[in-house]
Amino acid sequence: MAMSIELANVSGHPPNTERDNDDDELITALPPADEGSQAWKYLLGCFIVEAALWAFPVTFGVFQKHYSQLPQFQSSPNIAMIGILPSSLYFLGAPIITPLVNRYQKWQRHMVVVGWAGCVLSLIAASFVNSIGGLIVTQGAGYGVSFSLLYLAVLRMLDEWFVRRRGLAYGILSAGGGVSGMGLPFLLEYLLSKHGFRTTLRTVAIAQVVLVAPVLPLLKGRLPTTSQGALRALDLGFFRHPLFYVFAFSNLAQAFGYYIPSLYLPSFASEAGFSGFVGAMLLSLNNLGNIMGWVIFGFLSDRIDVHILVFLLPFASAVSAFVLWGFARSLGLLIAFSLVYGWFAGAFVILWPRFGIMLSDDPQVVYSLMAFGKGIGNLAIGPISGELIRGGVSAGYGLGRYRALIIFLGSSMLGSSLGAMGVYFRSRPRPRFSP
Repeated sequence: MAMSIELANVSGHPPNTERDNDDDELITALPPADEGSQAWKYLLGCFIVEAALWAFPVTFGVFQKHYSQLPQFQSSPNIAMIGILPSSLYFLGAPIITPLVNRYQKWQRHMVVVGWAGCVLSLIAASFVNSIGGLIVTQGAGYGVSFSLLYLAVLRMLDEWFVRRRGLAYGILSAGGGVSGMGLPFLLEYLLSKHGFRTTLRTVAIAQVVLVAPVLPLLKGRLPTTSQGALRALDLGFFRHPLFYVFAFSNLAQAFGYYIPSLYLPSFASEAGFSGFVGAMLLSLNNLGNIMGWVIFGFLSDRIDVHILVFLLPFASAVSAFVLWGFARSLGLLIAFSLVYGWFAGAFVILWPRFGIMLSDDPQVVYSLMAFGKGIGNLAIGPISGELIRGGVSAGYGLGRYRALIIFLGSSMLGSSLGAMGVYFRSRPRPRFSP
């Protein structure tokens, strides 16, 4: 429904035929959703933004290995927080930023520009610091807050352009980070080894300017902008539906384990005797798996019962962790794990739009709460993983040193698969509540 109609409905004035006729003309004049060149151009712009900005924090494993080998940083137990913060702040900030993005629709394109500039400036600032604390503030927190503002505005406009094909659209959007993530680990590994982290961070910042600036004109909403700041009251009835809590538990359990391979696969490969190139390759293959999962399961999420995917995706992830990673001694098993885990685990976020559509007239609110749960898991895994990695390398399960970490990962994913029990609540009517 057009935004102007929503505003008219909450204005307090009785409806009149003249206004209804104007609204009908506006609907006719709007570009079509789910099809047409403008919708696909917007999705292309989103794809490039995702590739340029999101792939950087999710390939942090290469930076983690580099920082841990530098004399000035190697004694710090907090290196992982640099990589965890960008995604965690995006997820945790979603319930706060989403209402602002929805309320101030007129400023959504400005939010995109400000967020993009913040990402670039955060990397430049990080290239001048001399401590892990400084990197946490700049490369971690600064980048995360800036990306959150940009990305949530992008998603809000994406929901205007795609309705029936929303799962597919989110899958294609997410694949942008995966495509970039296939090559970025190799580039980062090369730059870090040859030029150090300062030059590498500045190079990435310049690349983000060059890649994103040309597509900014494509990033505009489908609905006409309004200077008013009052949309319809939020539908919060999902808080009284048990299905919301089942999905929330499944999402939180998945979040506790999801980023572990991205953080520790390069270090695992190094301690197993493989080169830095192999560690970068494993991250690249993990991103290749992500691409396949995002597109395939995004397509399927529009067509099959979501509870099937809520079980399948984390269960397959758990099996890959317990069997492929836990017993990995050869490069073949590590490659298999990277692909399989990336394919199934990465696709879980594609289900969030479906959760929202099932539970609320405001799907973005449910999406933001799922993101918040993922942020909690992401933040927690930093200190948890540090406690789970103990001892030296051995010939045992998970090289001995990573045994507890791998068991924790698999257990988290098994817990997440219990979200399929939500099938027993899906027939309940959806309660309504508006403050």
